[in-house]
Amino acid sequence: VAILVLASVVLGACGSSTTTPSTTTTGSGPTTTVPSSAAAPHPLAAKQKPWPDCPAGLTGVQTMVPLMLNHVNEGRLSLGRMVDLMCAGPARVYGAINKGRLNVGYDGDVTIVDMKAKRTIEQSWIAHPCGWSPFTGTKVQGWPIATIVRGNVVMREDEALGTPVGQLVRFR
Repeated sequence: VAILVLASVVLGACGSSTTTPSTTTTGSGPTTTVPSSAAAPHPLAAKQKPWPDCPAGLTGVQTMVPLMLNHVNEGRLSLGRMVDLMCAGPARVYGAINKGRLNVGYDGDVTIVDMKAKRTIEQSWIAHPCGWSPFTGTKVQGWPIATIVRGNVVMREDEALGTPVGQLVRFR
């Protein structure tokens, strides 16, 4: 089993979709700076309304890591770039204190993943009460198998464990 450790995952606070990263334009074209994910669990009926009556955002926090790992496994993204995009990059861009890498004095939040695991995103796995996900039925390779927050295992094999121990991120 291939295992990767993602250090201090800090997700961007803006954006409307797991698959739509924040981009900037450079002289050589657009560059992804921070992938973002929304936690806007609107009911499906509300999302099916025409614009501008349709609320923005969708469920995506739980699917971001599997979708990004799938991009790595399909060769669209290197593993090192994914780690930078999801860890060090957001900490750098947003000025998050003690986030973005494993180092003395940092929070040490870690996600352990199995790069070879093949799964299908299922509605029954999504924790949002809205009753749907745009990624239901998507087949991916690469799956988070455990998450550690401040030394506490908070998720193992798709199951949330214990009471929440997360704290608000501090910024410079």
